[in-house]
Amino acid sequence: MNDLSRRGGERPLRVTVLGATGSIGLSTLDVVARHPQRYEVFALTGHSRVLDLHGLCLRHRPRYAVVGDARAAADLQGRLREDGLATQVLVGEEGLIEVAGHSDVDVVMAAIVGAAGLRPTLAAVNASKRVLLANKEALVMSGALFMQALRDSSATLLPIDSEHNAIFQCLPGDYSRGLSVVGVRRILLTASGGPFREMPLSELAGVSPAQACAHPNWSMGRKISVDSASMMNKGLELIEACWLFDARPEQVEVVIHPQSVIHSMVDYVDGSVLAQLGNPDMRTPIAHALAWPERVDSGVSPLDLLQIGRLDFQAPDDRRFPCLRLARAAAQAGGTAPAILNAANEIAVEAFLAERIRFTQIADMIEHVLESLPSASVGCLDDVFDADDRARRQARHWLERI
Repeated sequence: MNDLSRRGGERPLRVTVLGATGSIGLSTLDVVARHPQRYEVFALTGHSRVLDLHGLCLRHRPRYAVVGDARAAADLQGRLREDGLATQVLVGEEGLIEVAGHSDVDVVMAAIVGAAGLRPTLAAVNASKRVLLANKEALVMSGALFMQALRDSSATLLPIDSEHNAIFQCLPGDYSRGLSVVGVRRILLTASGGPFREMPLSELAGVSPAQACAHPNWSMGRKISVDSASMMNKGLELIEACWLFDARPEQVEVVIHPQSVIHSMVDYVDGSVLAQLGNPDMRTPIAHALAWPERVDSGVSPLDLLQIGRLDFQAPDDRRFPCLRLARAAAQAGGTAPAILNAANEIAVEAFLAERIRFTQIADMIEHVLESLPSASVGCLDDVFDADDRARRQARHWLERI
């Protein structure tokens, strides 16, 4: 691993933020702005959010900005010229790959949601950057290939999901020797349970996108909020945890913890359980990964346990959260199954947000696609994207028939 921690007298670390206009991207820029001597913004990407990206460019003055198509690029470039900024606007996946692997970049925040983030994130790994991984789909889709690319490079991979970051903090530094070797019995992945944790099962079919996006503890984008409500988010995190920490699916247990104060735990064979606690604010894991192995101020208020008063735990109910069962099955099947799961989920969530299907039909669609497309082995990235494409087509076909 590269030690990119900044010491006195060195230049600021140059940071590319993939997905700068999303909640993780904005939180990253908040932490970066608190430490101008340590970090400077090199590139920002925003796909179609030209106005939002324009505002971020005015504030952070990056060398590059990336948007999804030529029309958006011309719009943004014109605005930036009028403002006297020298920021160069790049386009599409090629632009994302360029700013992720650029020789002048030190740190890449990989926060593009969904399959679109896979190739840019891999570009950062292949270029031996410090990669702050918030795009869980990169590992879900291509776990074996991704981890092999990491081993073949000198990149540093640090998890940003609050749960995986917590696990990373609770594991010993030499956990790569093997969990059983370092005395780990299991990983306890915590979940809030989302907005429907106590809703009667009979009412779930009628919930609206607005209800699903109203997370009780976290401020997140719409897609991730729906994933949290269905607990597919936790299922994807289970798969990601297996790759990050070389764990078997049965070594990862999901525990509902409504307060979202304990972000995850590690259970050791001697009876010890180490937990990482903090207020539910993504700036904490972002600051941890940016400064690792040092610590910097994140802007998050201190945790007041006396005010919280209690910490509750319960097991997830498969009837309420069938997506979690489907994700665990995909993790156990391996091969292309996780990529198929992820693609089907993306189409299902998109359809739910467009009010084309009910909330409970998200799991129905995913299960149908998994049953229709048996898992196959993965030998290269083309295998992953082929499975992704087939799953999306199968999901859209299911959608047309309901």
